[in-house]
Parts: sequence; C-alpha cells; structure tokens
Amino acid sequence: MSNTYEELQHSHPCFGGHKNNAGRIHLPVSPGCNIACRFCDRTINDVEQRPGVTSKVLKPEETEEILKKALEICPEIKVAGIAGPGDTLASDYALDTFKIVKEKFPNLIKCMSTNGLLLNERAEDVIRVGVDSLTVTVNAVDPEIESKLNAYIIYHGKRIEGVEAAKILIENQLVGIRKVAAAGITIKVNTVLVPSINGDHIEEIAKTVKEAGAKIYNIIPLIPQHELRDEPAPTCAQIDAARTRASKYIDVFRHCQHCRADAVGVPGKSEYGDRIYQKRLGVKETFSHG
Repeated sequence: MSNTYEELQHSHPCFGGHKNNAGRIHLPVSPGCNIACRFCDRTINDVEQRPGVTSKVLKPEETEEILKKALEICPEIKVAGIAGPGDTLASDYALDTFKIVKEKFPNLIKCMSTNGLLLNERAEDVIRVGVDSLTVTVNAVDPEIESKLNAYIIYHGKRIEGVEAAKILIENQLVGIRKVAAAGITIKVNTVLVPSINGDHIEEIAKTVKEAGAKIYNIIPLIPQHELRDEPAPTCAQIDAARTRASKYIDVFRHCQHCRADAVGVPGKSEYGDRIYQKRLGVKETFSHG
C-alpha cells in the first residue's frame, strides 16, 4: 500500500518532510528523453546544481550497493527517487530499479518523476512497482502554449512537432495522472514558470491537474538556458504571485531546492553526492533528446 499524502508530508522532503530533516537519494538511472523542452539542457558534469544534471548514469543493478552506502553515510534518507537525467518512462531502467528498491529496501519511499508522455500507457507499470509518489511536469494544458515550451516529442519512434506534439503530451499527462491517482498514489505536479509564455496560464494548469487527481503543485522558476537562454528568469514577486494564484485550487509546495538528478542528503542541509557517486567527470556532455 502506498504512503498517503498525509504520511508523505512528514517523511518526504518534497512534500513538507524537510521540516523533519527527511533525506532523499536520487538514483540517476534514466539516460534518454523523449521530449525536447526548450529550456532543458541535460548534462553529465560535477558542478551545476540543477535538475537534469548528474555525474554519471547508473545501471539498475548498481543501485543496491549505492543505497547501502548512502544509508550508512546518511541514515536520514527516507526516499529513493528517480528524476533523470532523462525521462523515467522512456526506458525500463527506472521501473527495474524500483523493483530492486521494493525488494531490498521496503521501508524506503519510492518517488518517481516523469514528463508524462508515456504515463497513460505505462500507468499500470508505475502502480505495479509500488511507487509511493509520482511527480509529473505539466508546463501547460493549452497546446498552443505548450508548443512554445517544447519543440517536439519522440512518440513510438516518430518525431512529432508543434501543437500536434503538445496535444499528445497533454492528453497523455492528464489521462495518466487520473489512472495513477485513482490507484491511491500521491501525485505532485511541477510547472516551470516562464512568465512571458505560461505566466498567465498558471491558474488553469493548477485547476486542471487538481481535477485530474494531483494533490500538490510545485512552481519552479525558469533557469534561462538552451533555446530559452534569453528569457529572463522570473522574479521572486512573479513566483510568489503565481503560487498565490495556484493555491486557490491546490496545495502549493514552496521549498523546492532545484535538486540535481544525483542529489543525496537532506535538502538545504547536507549533500553527499560526491561521496556516494565518486564523481570523476569534469567535462560537460549534453544528451541528445530522444
């Protein structure tokens, strides 16, 4: 049985558990992605502190030893999460890893992040491996707006662009959220705030994902890079205003730390990624989308 939303608020740092010094480990096992977000620069390096970055990509069978080592160093770890550096449903690696976690570390909360392109068709797989919380990044529920944030998708081996791609992505996200939420799994939705593109759309996203079954909403400020490198990052006032508007419809999380895909420790208090993953890559290498 999955942890309830109320239980996660005490034990998961992305749901309020940061107040209780709850730690997490991100297992970077998902190499490839199937959508091309205009703001995403997925990278292997040791220095950048942001999502989509890791110093190495693990194989699922490596994760048992990594978890043992991490729990020895940081017993506050309550959550094993997989958030990249690619999409967790674009390959089987994340689901295979969660099977290992479920068997070997049954007390750890299993947390997964996805762009949701394949969530509709893989919902049963997510439910079967016992994921406790699922984060879906939904940047728009209007295909015209989404097409300004995502250049194309790779869907069943086919590259699809523009509004057509956005329609498929949004439909699969919302249907997938409904399926997973109906199974009792807590859904968090992330939205990257790009004020000039989706700034006036936040209420609509919040309302729509809440109706689909999401419990909590996290608005993340744009990090200007890749195709949106010339877009200004939202100001604190813009972020706060967006969160206030969203909170009319759904619980809003306000303490996101922009974690790397290989983060380890208690957010904002300790970081053990260097010791766990023995970082040895100093070069910047960007994954190709798809």
